[in-house]
Amino acid sequence: MKTFAQTIGRGLYAITDGPRADLTDVVTQALAGGARLLQYRDKSNDSTRRYNEAAALRQLCDAYAVPLIINDDIALAQAVAADGVHLGRDDDDLAAARTVLGKNAIIGVSCYDSLQRAKTAAGAGASYIAFGAFFTSPTKPLAPRASIELLRQSAALDVARVAIGGITPDNAASLVEAGADYLAVISAVFAATDVRRAAQSFTDLYSSFCGTSP
Repeated sequence: MKTFAQTIGRGLYAITDGPRADLTDVVTQALAGGARLLQYRDKSNDSTRRYNEAAALRQLCDAYAVPLIINDDIALAQAVAADGVHLGRDDDDLAAARTVLGKNAIIGVSCYDSLQRAKTAAGAGASYIAFGAFFTSPTKPLAPRASIELLRQSAALDVARVAIGGITPDNAASLVEAGADYLAVISAVFAATDVRRAAQSFTDLYSSFCGTSP
């Protein structure tokens, strides 16, 4: 059975850094630069704005045939017909998300530096498992550090794997080599002066490493 990464292709997993006034503009640039997945991440409590933004990103992602994932909010994912949800340690469990969003939803789980957590998530039907931070992260500077060896060991779980945390075009190659299906990136894309070019740099990395398109 194919993982969804084998279906849609490996590459950049762009994660938004809202709230920001130019959200749709920069997301458009990231998608044009080749992002394979997009996660809407906004930790504010403005439910109306969050709904409107997520709905707008749903349309953008549809136009680029890129799955939209909602961070930590199953209800919002359902409301805007997103492709799935990403769950952290303190969020709702995977079974609850699957019940609400359906068997075909993309459900990702943060596994930090824990292979055991990854095994549990994979066994429960996670679509992907995310490890990190691999490098110092400007978004979460106190995040636990994951090793590249952990990424290699997780290959046996036969589920798509995401690397996150302080990833830049300069340090990403080792993660791709170790088997990361996706590089989850926030600041190296959305804090860049040229968002499309920044996204393209990660897309090119996969093209170069695989010798073909991601």
